[in-house]
Amino acid sequence: MGNWFRNFMMGRYGPDQLSLFTLALSFLFNLIGAIFNLWPLSLLAYLLLILTIFRFLSRNIRKRRAENDKFIKYWWPFKTKAQNFFRRIKDSRKYKFFRCPSCKNRLRVPRGKGKIKVTCPKCGERFQKKT
Repeated sequence: MGNWFRNFMMGRYGPDQLSLFTLALSFLFNLIGAIFNLWPLSLLAYLLLILTIFRFLSRNIRKRRAENDKFIKYWWPFKTKAQNFFRRIKDSRKYKFFRCPSCKNRLRVPRGKGKIKVTCPKCGERFQKKT
């Protein structure tokens, strides 16, 4: 069974970030459509699922890679900002976050140290903050 599938997928594109994103979006739209009885949203979910399967089984690797690269170009900044936001929330008990007054770089310092002098590693600006 494993060899049959491996032989079938040989020369095909397979999963990538865009396909996984469309698959997750399809499941989300299908769930919302089923809960609120919105058939257009469920139809959109099935169309996204068909697109995902098409991308998985496509033999035009160059075109699928170009599509994925374009998706990553727009997705990566959003993903990075979201990860940083959730990391700051998680670290907010141990650390305090400041912005450098000159270059606006985000700085992290330990909480509970009183008034400390902070030096920005990017521009070298020194300023005093209370933690």
